[in-house]
Amino acid sequence: MDRLWSPWRLAYVTSNATKPEGCVFCAVTAPGVGQPGDPGRDALVVVHGRDCYVILNLYPYNNGHLMVVPRRHIASLTLATAAELEELMQLTRDAEAALTEVYQPQGINVGINLGRSAGAGIADHLHIHLVPRWTGDTNFMSVVGNTRVLPEDMRETAARLRPVFERLLRARMETAG
Repeated sequence: MDRLWSPWRLAYVTSNATKPEGCVFCAVTAPGVGQPGDPGRDALVVVHGRDCYVILNLYPYNNGHLMVVPRRHIASLTLATAAELEELMQLTRDAEAALTEVYQPQGINVGINLGRSAGAGIADHLHIHLVPRWTGDTNFMSVVGNTRVLPEDMRETAARLRPVFERLLRARMETAG
């Protein structure tokens, strides 16, 4: 008998399906949480930028499913400042590079869902998804069983991605002078 192990889903499947109070993305950058060096740093954050950060999706479609999120609580690209837009794209590029280096996917879905009707799970806080893809990664479990099979623990995913993001951020800082 084969067993599927995805311990991070237990909290999701056993919770009452009510939406948590407040914005989950804003909670990451609340005072004392999510800042580099703070003991309460969210384990899912892989890198902090000036205006944005990159975080693992708590309920990923595939291992390495990342989101690039502005710190400021905004719902659309039209509300973002030029600096926020620039960093969103820089970190999205870094996420592509990190995922390619660490996981060697055969493709990456990059997407922004603006508004609930467009599929945004968190419609009030803009974020960009990056989902690594491999030929055949959508198997019978996803199609028939409505279940995702993820072979890697999320702590391991974060540990593999963080050093690449740190190197990319250092290189960008050195280039900027």
